Amino acid sequence: MHCDPRFARVREVFERQFTDGQELGAAFAVYHRGELVVDLWDGIADRHTGRPWLRDTPAFAYSCTKALTATVLLQLAERGLVDLAAPVADVWPEFAARAVTVEHLLTHQAGLPVIETPVPVAEFGDQPAMAARLAGQEPLWEPGSAHGYHALTYGFLVGEVVRRVTGKSVGELVAAEIAGPLGLDLWMGAPDDVIARAARITGPARRPATPAPEPAPEAPSEAAAPREAPGGGDVVDRMAAAARDPESLMNRALGNPAMRLLDGGANHPVILRAGWPAAGVVTTAAGLAGFYRALVAGELLRPATLADAIRPRVAGPDRVLVVDSSFGLGFMRPSMTFLMPSRTAFGHSGMGGFLGLGDPEHELAVGYVMNRMADMVSGSMRAHRLTEAVYASLPDIS
Repeated sequence: MHCDPRFARVREVFERQFTDGQELGAAFAVYHRGELVVDLWDGIADRHTGRPWLRDTPAFAYSCTKALTATVLLQLAERGLVDLAAPVADVWPEFAARAVTVEHLLTHQAGLPVIETPVPVAEFGDQPAMAARLAGQEPLWEPGSAHGYHALTYGFLVGEVVRRVTGKSVGELVAAEIAGPLGLDLWMGAPDDVIARAARITGPARRPATPAPEPAPEAPSEAAAPREAPGGGDVVDRMAAAARDPESLMNRALGNPAMRLLDGGANHPVILRAGWPAAGVVTTAAGLAGFYRALVAGELLRPATLADAIRPRVAGPDRVLVVDSSFGLGFMRPSMTFLMPSRTAFGHSGMGGFLGLGDPEHELAVGYVMNRMADMVSGSMRAHRLTEAVYASLPDIS
């Protein structure tokens, strides 16, 4: 393990979270001004076998994937192969919602957060088939008039645009143009040898006190939110109520295609191989942080492209997540669903507590992966505490 002495408090927080029983296995990596200043890992990768977490242990990082998918599409836009302002139907003629633009897909404004027909397990590896299910649907709201987190459909929609333009999947382009050239331990569609050493995701730690009501199996905990929402009301209670309601837009968006239909859910090889462009990346902490290091350094996108991509396009009440969220072009911005010590940070979290972020102003990149999921009711403050410690350690702001 490695931790620059200037970032000693980060290591202290990382170790404390193991001592307090919050972690099973986890890794945390930080680049500052292009230098790897924190590279920590500890714990158990598989609680059933006791297999230890190693530096090269990858984990399924859920929606951290969306930032990679956005980057692939933005690379195509830089090359003049995609017009973000154009209707999706220009490159996907079967797409019926003519008012939906490519930008609407990236900003969660398309009104298509749910696949209305159940996706069979046999189709989990067939992204074009899932995209075809969405192609004929009517948006749930007027595209561009509101935003709501497209938890899984984001990937099938953006992924189909990429496929129509290039003939390749997002995962293939990530391998060819991001992970491969940069030498990152990061896969969108993991090969068998990576699956064999991947961390095994497990549920939240049981608390000794009487627990709060269990959330639905697919309930989100992409970031812990303050308990009080602007204008009053308990945010956690509102999210929990939506999570318990099987007909809520939240559960409908998160529950189809349903990973829980497979033995082990996200641990199943079918999911790890599938490379869904909204929730499919398998990565180490250093691999995820390395992706953001390259973004911040201008190696993947032109600085002007990135600056425009992280400019907030939507902010406020999220029709799916219930609380306020904010998005640029595929990237989360600081909000209740992306708690950040810095207003210049951008990135994406992943269900259960995963986190990837970059910050151009502070020349910072962070990756956090683990295998003990947080529940929706308590949320996950682990990544937030680590990130706070990073910012507190920066010489220019400490």
